[in-house]
Amino acid sequence: MSSLPYQAKTATGDIFDISFPLHPETGDPVRVAQLITGILAVIDKDMAVLGEASNGDVLQAVAMALAIRSRMIHAPEPVTRDLVAELISKALNAAHQAERRSPQSGNA
Repeated sequence: MSSLPYQAKTATGDIFDISFPLHPETGDPVRVAQLITGILAVIDKDMAVLGEASNGDVLQAVAMALAIRSRMIHAPEPVTRDLVAELISKALNAAHQAERRSPQSGNA
């Protein structure tokens, strides 16, 4: 599998059907999808319990967590830095190519 089809549903009802390119060394695409769902669920749960946070604060926290996770890998820093940059770039491109479907509002 060279890509991971993933449907993201936001708290506001928007839906994104994203085709994420997978790294050639991806071990388990199903587990990757489960992790995405889990990470997003934790963020949504935190917001519901502790209150809203700005989008910038959420992105900053996720970026910092990614930096820590990449530091946990026993590999030379340029290797992990390049891997993270490549993965983020491809994921961002895939997400921005996905069409946003919003719920209909109003009276028909």
